[in-house]
Parts: sequence; structure tokens; C-alpha cells
Amino acid sequence: MPVQEDFIEQAAPFRAELIAHCYRMLGSVHDAEDLVQETYLRGWRGYAAFEERAALRTWLYRIATTACLRALENRARRVLPAGLGAGSDDPDSGLDGDAGAYRWMQPLPDALTPETVLVARESVRLAVVTAMQELPARQRAVLILRDVAQFSAAEVAELLETTPAAVNSALHRARAHLAEAAPTDENVAEPEDAERRELLDRYCAAFENADLAALTELLAADVRLEMPPVPLWFTGRDAVTRFLAKRAFTKPGDLMLIPTAANGQPAVAEYRRGADGILEAHSIHVITTAVDGVAAITVFLEPTLFAAFGMPLTRSKDN
Repeated sequence: MPVQEDFIEQAAPFRAELIAHCYRMLGSVHDAEDLVQETYLRGWRGYAAFEERAALRTWLYRIATTACLRALENRARRVLPAGLGAGSDDPDSGLDGDAGAYRWMQPLPDALTPETVLVARESVRLAVVTAMQELPARQRAVLILRDVAQFSAAEVAELLETTPAAVNSALHRARAHLAEAAPTDENVAEPEDAERRELLDRYCAAFENADLAALTELLAADVRLEMPPVPLWFTGRDAVTRFLAKRAFTKPGDLMLIPTAANGQPAVAEYRRGADGILEAHSIHVITTAVDGVAAITVFLEPTLFAAFGMPLTRSKDN
């Protein structure tokens, strides 16, 4: 078999975990896909000289991590609105803040990288990946390579061209920060499959029917609503529902919500009817659940995300 064809066959099984790895590093599904494509191109070109001096997985992670670190040089971290300041309780607040001043987090479709190991699933949750973005880039890389990809300290040291002692020191600092910034297991209540389907069905019906009472029943008292790239965000059931009723709900029939999944969490894709009567891609909602209901709704107002979810930009009410 030609060398390049052998590379394609041997490297293909690692694509999903490399996309998740680059996403954790970058906070962007678009950037992650681009850098994994770059990783495979570089690997394809250099495979003849590889000669199996290291495991192929390790070699690919080295290429991908180097590409991520290079991409992060002189770039501001990606954020969500709740990381920018206090939430609002005024539904009449202007939504046209300086959105262009920030680089926004994006969701990661579950279908793009179906992870099965528990630590990998938990580490791709939206709140966790957002917290990771606060770490210095190399510290972030150490945390992900050690705790998620499960490389040894010696392997990470070789991969990053540093020492095991430096790796262990960076890992200690990264874990300490993440313990403060990310949600604990006690605060996370991911529903089972049947519960998730019921939650999504009720959530979709509430929005599609403009049924504020039905939506309110799903929400925790301290629910948070974020809508990147809108910098403003709302906190508390009353503030969130008042905003949605006044600024987001529309008449029944003008919305279609399609259940999906992102970041290991329930999610929906929202379509809105345009002036021409066509249902157009509007946003991706990622839903964070807690023991007392929906704890957060993050609405990504970015129709370009629909392609990553394998969804069309327009659709009829019948499909």
C-alpha cells in the first residue's frame, strides 16, 4: 500500500478525538475542524519520514497541539457573556453592545466527536471548556494532554519540549484553577436519554407555542440566559422569562426547534420564519441542567454553526 494511503487508513480513527482536543484548546468548532484538517495534511506529508519512532496517536497529538499553540499566539481568549460582567434583569436593555470586541465561544456538536469515556465527556461540557480558555495556552495544553488524552508526564514533556517537572507544576496550577471556575459534579445533573428526550420535547413545544408557563416550569430559580454575540446576559427565572416573552417569543408557527446535542448536553437548533415565509437557521441553544431544572440556556446566534451540526440553513415545516 502506498505510504500516504497507509497514513489515511491508520490515522482515520483518531479524527474525532483530535477535533475534541483542538476544540478544548480553542473553544471554536470551526477552528478545531480547520486545525485537524491542517494536522492531517501535515501528517500525510511527513508520514514517509515518521518511521513509527513514536505511536501514531502521540505524533498526531504533537502536530495538533503545536498547531493550536501557534494559532493561540497573540489571540484573545474566547468568552461567554457571563464572563464579562454582571447579569441584567431589565428585558428592555439594549442588545447592541460592542459584540465585535470579543471572540466568542462556540458549541461542539456531539455527532462530530462522539466521546464515550466519562472524563472526556465531562471535559467538553460548555462551562468546563469556557473555564479552560482562562488558562495560559501551554498550561491548557498540559491539562488536556494529561487529564483528558491520558498521556504520561514524560510523554507530555517530550511532546511540548519541556521537562516532566514543568509539566507537573503546570498541571497542578491548571487543576486548581479549573476546580474554582468549573461546575462540580454535585451541581451537574445530566438527564438520562429518556429524560433528555422529554426535556427537549417540552422545551421545543414551549418555544414553538410561545407558552411561557410551560417554559417557566422547566427553569431553575437562578437560571442564566446568554446569547453570544450579544454581550448582555440575564440571570434569574423572572428576568429570563420576562426577556423571552418580550423579545424572543413570536406567534405559534413562526418557530421550529429541532432537538440535537452539543458539548455532551441537550441542545436544539432554532429556525425562524423570515419575511418570505421560509424557515431560516437562527441559533443553536445549548441547555445546562441541574437538579432543580434548567440552570442555563446559551443561545448561539450564529447560523454558520448549522453546517457543523449537519443541518440545512432553511427548511420547510414538514421536514
